[in-house]
Amino acid sequence: MALSKYPTEQFPSSHFLICGGSILFASTRAPLQVCLLHHNVRDEWLLPKGRKDRGEDVPATAARETFEETGYPCRLLPLDLVTRAPEAGSQTKDAAAPVPASEEPFLLTLRRTENGGVKFIWWFATVRTAEDKLEGTQTAVESFESRFFPVDEALRLATFQTDRDVIARAVELVRETAEVYSKC
Repeated sequence: MALSKYPTEQFPSSHFLICGGSILFASTRAPLQVCLLHHNVRDEWLLPKGRKDRGEDVPATAARETFEETGYPCRLLPLDLVTRAPEAGSQTKDAAAPVPASEEPFLLTLRRTENGGVKFIWWFATVRTAEDKLEGTQTAVESFESRFFPVDEALRLATFQTDRDVIARAVELVRETAEVYSKC
């Protein structure tokens, strides 16, 4: 029996969790502002993210969870990025390629869980679609306060280094995308 030459792990459905999260921007205009969640019980500054519902696609999860946890209506923010996702219907060799205005995830976090499983968090950029925050969007078990911060302050406040890394990458892509379109 042959084994793959690449390290491979498999997880039954009871041992993996698919999540979507986003970096919510107030707008795409400078100076950029990023929304953070303050977990009122644990006193942590976090990014909005959560579990995919059955039958839901991951981009919809990211936008839904962001709205539910922050209270800000939002939409996916297309970014110019390099991805290995092929164009629909194409028969190409696996390769990274630049894609303008992509709504593909820009980052994946793989987090090991206590029970030997894994959590996959697909990260997207979102932008709020309304100035006013809606109250009452969180579930009964959530206790967050959401606020927008200038990028430098958000990077300083985020409790976890992994969240700071996600913010930094999203900001880099938003700035690069804005720079390309400002030259048109």
